[in-house]
Amino acid sequence: MRRRILAFRLLHATGAADVGVHRLKIQSPTMEMVRAIEEAEQRLEGIASTTPLQPSIRLSEQYGATILIKREDMQAVRSFKIRGAYNKIASLSPEDRKRPVVCASAGNHAQGVAFACAHLGIGGTIFMPRITPTQKIERVEHFGGELVEIRLVGDSYDESSAAAEEYCAQSQGIFVHPFDDLQTIAGQGTVGKEIFDATAGDVGMVIVPIGGGGLASGVASYIKGKNPAVVVVGAEPAGSPSMYESLKQGRIVELDEINTFVDGAAVRKTRQRTFDLCRRYVDRVVLLPEGKVCTTMIELYQNEGIITEPAGALALSALDDVADEIRGKTVVCVLSGGNNDVLRYPEILERSLVYLGRKHYFIIEFAQKPGQLRQFVDDALGPTDDIVRFEYIKKTNKERGAARAQHQDHGNDQCHKDGHVVGEVDRS
Repeated sequence: MRRRILAFRLLHATGAADVGVHRLKIQSPTMEMVRAIEEAEQRLEGIASTTPLQPSIRLSEQYGATILIKREDMQAVRSFKIRGAYNKIASLSPEDRKRPVVCASAGNHAQGVAFACAHLGIGGTIFMPRITPTQKIERVEHFGGELVEIRLVGDSYDESSAAAEEYCAQSQGIFVHPFDDLQTIAGQGTVGKEIFDATAGDVGMVIVPIGGGGLASGVASYIKGKNPAVVVVGAEPAGSPSMYESLKQGRIVELDEINTFVDGAAVRKTRQRTFDLCRRYVDRVVLLPEGKVCTTMIELYQNEGIITEPAGALALSALDDVADEIRGKTVVCVLSGGNNDVLRYPEILERSLVYLGRKHYFIIEFAQKPGQLRQFVDDALGPTDDIVRFEYIKKTNKERGAARAQHQDHGNDQCHKDGHVVGEVDRS
């Protein structure tokens, strides 16, 4: 699958947004955002960890560059989301703190909100999509305790968010948006400040994952505010390219359908704040196939011993797309989170093998005569292939059945190069 790259820039932006106890002006955002991020850093002292920039010898040798991994998976909630959620809630006025907190999240933002609610003694209601991995739901329960109620609504973040906003209006609560809030963005932007401080600004490129765009907006705002020469690249799932399509068309685009596999970045529609900031500060966006992301996850685990979630692997997955321009430079890839359910690994491995061309699927119709299955096996398998699974189910003429043959190739360089084959056969 060919990956798509989008380059753009913003000539101007207008408007203002209320961010709790502060008001930040989008029309001249650079210094305002830098100051907001520096204030957020003070609020987060003792709450969010200053995560390390871990050098990757393997990737540095592979790309001829200095590749540093910003380990946001090492936060207490195992993702960067604690920064924005806590900064937003901690910035509320004493009067607003008396109102219930409401949020919608695919998992990581919910953990950050739950952590903040428990730490600040504020009750909250958290809406999560029904597809949210069990591991993330249990973590929210762990961090929020009795102060937080979880409601599973909808099949995507957007559906869950709509329900949360409706509930928030009815309950007169405070909605803590995962990305469409400048205090949330400022909290996420502390990742950029830490990168800049740790490298003294001597970095050629920063690659940031994009879902709704909160992290990318915050990081890019600070980095570009301090050193406009640094290239900031956004990495977005090919199956949910809401920011890519919006920037491409110059307006916010709502996608008709999205692939929710990269659940932490599966957003159908970005919002105005992150759209404006990304258009101004992010140099381009790269789209990554889900199979590529899965391959990166497996490589990180096997080589560096790092467990990452799909969204957390987006930035590192984009290195192939920028390989020609990063040689000899320092590149920071933000690994945004490590909340991955171990039960997902069979699917992750499957998607990786398909992406790499090591596993294939066929639907085959056999003629009703002897020897057809044997002929298929003789034709399909190479001399070094093995059958690792075989299933055969015989059905009546009124039903349709399936026979499966799976083989693994161990080095044949011809038509079955380094691959698996799975055949599904319909029989009448």
